Amino acid sequence: MSGPRYVARSVGGAGAHCDTVTLTYDARMLRRKVLPTDGGESVLVDLPEVVSLEDGDALRLEDGGAIIVRAAEEELLRVTGDLPRLAWHIGNRHAPCEIHADSLILQRDKVMRDLLERLGATVTDITAPFRPEGGAYGVGRTMGHDHSHSHA
Repeated sequence: MSGPRYVARSVGGAGAHCDTVTLTYDARMLRRKVLPTDGGESVLVDLPEVVSLEDGDALRLEDGGAIIVRAAEEELLRVTGDLPRLAWHIGNRHAPCEIHADSLILQRDKVMRDLLERLGATVTDITAPFRPEGGAYGVGRTMGHDHSHSHA
């Protein structure tokens, strides 16, 4: 578990001295939002900029307590086959991807499933926490990419 990185305020009770908040991958990208904790409290996250919270990050409360971020279970695809080739196609579409020695994990998507199966992959539905690789140099989050411009 990493130490507290972000500050939040308790808004739904006496204050959560130590609690957790379980969020999907998409919900872990935030700047300002009231989050219900797993213990039934609420905290207001109000950060100076948008951040990508990771499993194990902590939100430090103004009262000195902490809320630990947990990755929620999500509907995902487990992909096996020619992993370097498949990873290239996933990356070319700027899709977040969790990389393992024997598989690739990505968010469940009908179009991506069809593409990967046409490329010879074995694609299996799973439910698990989603913890994809970070962006460039392993920092941050993979963001969408606008192809309305030239790469020249």
